[in-house]
Amino acid sequence: MENSTSAPDLQRDFERVSPEIVEKAATFQAAILADVAGRRGTVHGRVKAVAQSMKLAGPALTVEVRPGDNLMIHAAMAIAKPGDVLVIDGKGDQTCALMGAIMVNQCKAMQLGGIVVDAAVRDVLELQELGFPVFSAGTNPNGPTKFVPGRVNWPVSVGGVTVKPGDLVVGDADGVVVVEREKAASLLPLAEKKVADEAKRIEGIRLGKQLRPTWLDGALRAAGVLKEGESL
Repeated sequence: MENSTSAPDLQRDFERVSPEIVEKAATFQAAILADVAGRRGTVHGRVKAVAQSMKLAGPALTVEVRPGDNLMIHAAMAIAKPGDVLVIDGKGDQTCALMGAIMVNQCKAMQLGGIVVDAAVRDVLELQELGFPVFSAGTNPNGPTKFVPGRVNWPVSVGGVTVKPGDLVVGDADGVVVVEREKAASLLPLAEKKVADEAKRIEGIRLGKQLRPTWLDGALRAAGVLKEGESL
């Protein structure tokens, strides 16, 4: 028998990554954060921005639904706070849209941070004009049902990545990266350094001073392509 004190399927309260960390993280590309996070945490490439100019950053408000049903997305929107990013485990289903112009207009009016949905959306031209950041696994004109229970603010799997409520979510034209809430602050100085290092590298390339990575010969020797002491 289920314990009566067990956590409910819809949890209202969770610890969010701080607004200060979100503000700083929003200045970095998703690729930079993914690199300094150990090249992990990136959502499968099927989940991409409805318009390439769209960007988002914020704490994850997680939603798990059954394929083709958006009841729990409506429930999540009812308890969401400004800045929250809806991260929806839609099981990658593209047989119908889980969200469209009406719901996205509501999210924008609520000043949410964006939407990441591992499923389809619709009304794409309207969403592009609206400009509110939506990342989805595809599009479909068919609408969803609204009667199958799911869960809100439990760990979910979106595009092969585990996302917990409150984790940092950053998305841009390259895709979406998720960073554990507990790790987010420690990655920001690393991201800042990486941006500076890459800018210096690109400047060297443009000036014709560094047209080959300094690490290349060593990596080729370690891989057995070059013999010890041999160089390109």
